[in-house]
Amino acid sequence: MVADNTAGSGDQSEGEKEMDPKEHASEDNGGHKNGDVEMAVSSFEAPSPSEGVPQEGTEPQEWKWAVIFLCFYGFMASIKPGEPFITPYLLSPEKNFTREQVTNEITPVLTYSYMAVLVPAFLLTDLLRYKPVLIIQGISQVAIWLILLLGTSLIEMQFMEFFYGITMACRVAYSSYIFSLVSPVLYQRVAGYSRSSVLLGVFTSSVLGQLCMSFGNVSFYTLNSISLGFVSFGLLLSLCLPWPKRSMFFNRTRNQEQRELAASVATKSELDKMNPKEGGLSSAAPPCSASCWRDSVLVQMLLEVRNVLKKPNLRLWSLWWVFNSTGYYLVLFYVHILWNTVYPATENKNVYNGGVEAVSTLLSAMTSFIAGFVKIRWNVWSELVIGVITAVQAGLLLLMVKTRNIWVCYMSYVLFRSFYQFLVPIATFQIASSLTKELCALVFGINTFLAIILKSIINLIFSDKRGLALDVHSQFLVYFIYLTVLTVVYLVCAAVVITRHYRNQPRRRDETDDQTTHTELSPVAANSEAEPLSNGKSAEA
Repeated sequence: MVADNTAGSGDQSEGEKEMDPKEHASEDNGGHKNGDVEMAVSSFEAPSPSEGVPQEGTEPQEWKWAVIFLCFYGFMASIKPGEPFITPYLLSPEKNFTREQVTNEITPVLTYSYMAVLVPAFLLTDLLRYKPVLIIQGISQVAIWLILLLGTSLIEMQFMEFFYGITMACRVAYSSYIFSLVSPVLYQRVAGYSRSSVLLGVFTSSVLGQLCMSFGNVSFYTLNSISLGFVSFGLLLSLCLPWPKRSMFFNRTRNQEQRELAASVATKSELDKMNPKEGGLSSAAPPCSASCWRDSVLVQMLLEVRNVLKKPNLRLWSLWWVFNSTGYYLVLFYVHILWNTVYPATENKNVYNGGVEAVSTLLSAMTSFIAGFVKIRWNVWSELVIGVITAVQAGLLLLMVKTRNIWVCYMSYVLFRSFYQFLVPIATFQIASSLTKELCALVFGINTFLAIILKSIINLIFSDKRGLALDVHSQFLVYFIYLTVLTVVYLVCAAVVITRHYRNQPRRRDETDDQTTHTELSPVAANSEAEPLSNGKSAEA
């Protein structure tokens, strides 16, 4: 949270913070900031540098090959050429589901499943040390494509979406796994490797699917069979992954307890030498374990999260993460149905979902990269930047609702995704720069979970058959109103923050001038006390 910080480090620009990362690390208990963008929840699930360099990091060739293999796994697991065409496949004569069934009965299950599985997946990832969760993800992927190929009933397609939710929740394991393979000095580099491999896989998958549809005259069934082959290969790769020896919360806590116990035993042995009688009595006392759970890392982090609400900048970007990611993923879940409504293609080769997803993935990666070079005073301009971008996204949604031109709809979607991905690395930095990595991972996890709850509520009210069961155009109109309300709130907050900043600026300048004048006119006492240094020592010679 860069915030609380409107007077302190919050006055620095993002570039200034990047110029002095050690200062932030010392201010925030040695917290480490990683470069992972979209998987920010888990990009900070890396062991603390205080734990020392891992064993794998001592053998360069070993960790290099392990990282290469994991990145290859991430690339192959992302290749599912049939994924952009699942909705057209369900609506095609091959499956023959109605648009109402897909919109109001099948797709909502994905959000509910994601919400139910996210917290267990987050905890099991750390408890079981990553690999079992990746295997579960691979099994879920295979189940998705088997059901798509063999299933014919509505309930089977709902189970397909249920497994899709499991797959999404288990992504946290991959993006955090790689940090258990290397030493802390390599975290940022390997984070870039892992994320790039996934993006390259998604891009390759979308291009491959579009080429098969447009030029190979491949049926949806054949394309999904190819996808089944790729995800089955990904499952085999997950079985071959090495098993990490440590994780962030649970396994790290056990290691800490062992070190504390060893230190306690060493201390007691010294006391026994000095006073054998008291030492014998103390050694006979059973260890107190009633409060051990209170001392665990996870519980301490949960108690610390309440301080998040006291820091304005972190509160702002956490709220952005919750509310704007809700709108973003609702659009992603239902946009393919909208495309089918705007342009119900009669031939498979005229369905360009794969090409559009490829272009949007590439442009999103570019905007995320550009965001790393934006240097402004975020403590002053954050609300305004968020408000303007949210307003543009709302306008793009309105354009998608009103247009009857599929290419305009495609372009609006590409830009919508790109604007969101532009803010993701900025939000990641703003939240992460003032938190320890353990607390940061927990904050991102809570933000993501709250966003999923909000998505589920909106789905239940507007999309689900048990709610209003709106058609897809009406749903996108609701999303437009939702983002418009957010825009108004952001812009009002921006006006307040900017006005307050410039109103206080002359006062701060006057105080600075007074302090400068006082310093220049005041004589220095000959026997004044030396100013203490940051390490507690005196600067006096």
